[in-house]
Amino acid sequence: MDGSMWLGPNAVLAFKREGYKLLDFNLKDTVDALGFKGLRKLVYKHWQFGVGELYRGFNMAAQVKQLQRYVPELRVQDVTRGPSGVRAQALDEEGQLVDDFVFDGGVGELGSRMLHVRNAPSPAATSSLAIAKMIADEVQNKFEL
Repeated sequence: MDGSMWLGPNAVLAFKREGYKLLDFNLKDTVDALGFKGLRKLVYKHWQFGVGELYRGFNMAAQVKQLQRYVPELRVQDVTRGPSGVRAQALDEEGQLVDDFVFDGGVGELGSRMLHVRNAPSPAATSSLAIAKMIADEVQNKFEL
């Protein structure tokens, strides 16, 4: 270990599907996201929190000020911007975050032999034995094994 400390994560809308940099933007992706009524409802309901998250994402001093609640001795000069990640989050049409896995399959002969597991909450969750059992149970039920 090198003694570094990672702060975060925060959660903001990525304005590009594969947008890993602070200013990544794609008009088509943004319009597509904003075209979903569930996202518009979420934004309308939590706009103040969202604006604050965006502001702290751009303004390091504002982010450090919030983090000082947990690490009072933290200073702006102690912090550098780290890497970003993009994680898809399922959202229903009412603007509610979907907190669990979504299982579905396709249509037709090929689709009926598939099971899609969507909305994995984190990369670490994919290695959880409890989640593996839940998926195995779903496979057993879907395919009558």
